[in-house]
Amino acid sequence: MRSQWLAWNGVVAELIGTFLFFFIGIGAVATLDRAAAGGGGIDPAAGLIVVALAHGVVLAVLVSALGVVSGGHFNPAVTFGVWLAGKMPWRRGLSYVVAQLIGGLLAAWSLRLIFPVTVSLTLGTPAVAADIGPGAGILIEAVITLILVIVVFGTAIDPRGPKIGGLAIGLALAAGILMAGPLTGGAANPARWFGPAAVTGLWNDWYVWIVGPLLGAAVAALAYRYLFGPEASLTRTPATPGE
Repeated sequence: MRSQWLAWNGVVAELIGTFLFFFIGIGAVATLDRAAAGGGGIDPAAGLIVVALAHGVVLAVLVSALGVVSGGHFNPAVTFGVWLAGKMPWRRGLSYVVAQLIGGLLAAWSLRLIFPVTVSLTLGTPAVAADIGPGAGILIEAVITLILVIVVFGTAIDPRGPKIGGLAIGLALAAGILMAGPLTGGAANPARWFGPAAVTGLWNDWYVWIVGPLLGAAVAALAYRYLFGPEASLTRTPATPGE
């Protein structure tokens, strides 16, 4: 019985961690919407910093807390990259992705109860800026996800890297949001788009937040597998705890 539970504890950690991650991240966006709906003037630059910090700080905390259990992915693109690098069985990877999508959906539904449509119509659903277009959106999401996944490999998977908890990973996401937030939402995470999109029904340009992050993760994973780490042992990966 204990061995069966240990086989699933990482999946449970991914579901709970993703829920908490998005509850804070999406909640920060909805809180700004609430302030704007109440007549409070929100400076766009200040709002962007708030959203970036909310996502980055909570991700850093949760990766540090739950990384020992599941690897602290909370992102289908990260899981895809770890699998593509050959460091995770596909069945476990698939179970992680399902858990992440469920966690994102639960977070969005919980926040809808707190912030009704009259307060936050979009509920933080990522959107492509009108002057950017889907093609550029895919490129932007791919690049910021590439940075995020490279940092995951370099600080959490590669045994040569500095073990600084989730700090660098959270900072990488925050940096991506600071650049891409006004352009694509800076999701770098298919589940971050899926949760609020499923609740709000805002499916516009849906492929941007699937193709972009998976493409960026693939480049990062293949680069680390064949270019950056061939002389290092990558068997010590938090994606498969206990091995």
